[in-house]
Amino acid sequence: MSGNVRSLIAGAAMLAAGLTLNLAGRGVDTPVFTLSKVGLVLVVLGGLELAITASVLMWPPRKGSDR
Repeated sequence: MSGNVRSLIAGAAMLAAGLTLNLAGRGVDTPVFTLSKVGLVLVVLGGLELAITASVLMWPPRKGSDR
């Protein structure tokens, strides 16, 4: 499995876990952070992971570039 596929799976897992925490943790009180806020952060990070990896897969580096 390539690194890009692993990154897509990790992003999708973070997005799913974040949505679950955000929707299921609305009434739960914790001392420092609420679960819905932690879920929102995970949703944003998972979405960014998916977007960046998808853009890398759709637009590979140009030939002759330094990468």
